[in-house]
Amino acid sequence: MRFTVAIDGPAAAGKGTISKAVAAHFGFAHLDTGLLYRATGRRVLEGEAPLDAARTLTAEDLQRDDLRTAAVAQAASKVAAIPEVRAALVDFQHAFAARMGGAVLDGRDIGTVICPDADVKLYVTANDAVRAERRFLELSGNGADVTREGVLADLRERDARDSERATAPLKPAEDAVVLDTSGMGIAAAVAAAIAEVERVRGPDPE
Repeated sequence: MRFTVAIDGPAAAGKGTISKAVAAHFGFAHLDTGLLYRATGRRVLEGEAPLDAARTLTAEDLQRDDLRTAAVAQAASKVAAIPEVRAALVDFQHAFAARMGGAVLDGRDIGTVICPDADVKLYVTANDAVRAERRFLELSGNGADVTREGVLADLRERDARDSERATAPLKPAEDAVVLDTSGMGIAAAVAAAIAEVERVRGPDPE
């Protein structure tokens, strides 16, 4: 059985947490497509050309423990704005989405570009202040030397670059269900996402 769930949204809105939980609930495979761009950006920071890095990504690149830093996030956003880099990573994402057993993909252009025919499309968002606080707590909790003001500025810069790029800009698909998590806890946000999948797919048999 093929069943594809596309989950898009800006940084720190909660789409990664929600995507993992939805995949686990239904037994679907999960792909954080942002890791593809983070891994590419990490290699660019090490001196590689963006397209060369994208074309030669390995499984090991996606497992590095330094892909969640602020510097890598900014590098990922920059390489994601390069059409040739995006094209180099599309085939991998298409193949993952078409796998048997169901798939959840989260990113910024899944419902609009990668999987426009996905069975379920969610756009997970939250206001700037909430997202910045979540990202600040995540980064500072991991030992990063960051400030709330700096994190907010970085988020807004990345949002602008992701939304204004010519190729696959960040935006909700026309038929996506928008899930604003600004005032929601994790459990409530996950429950809302699961409910939308069940509305389309039907509940799992007992």
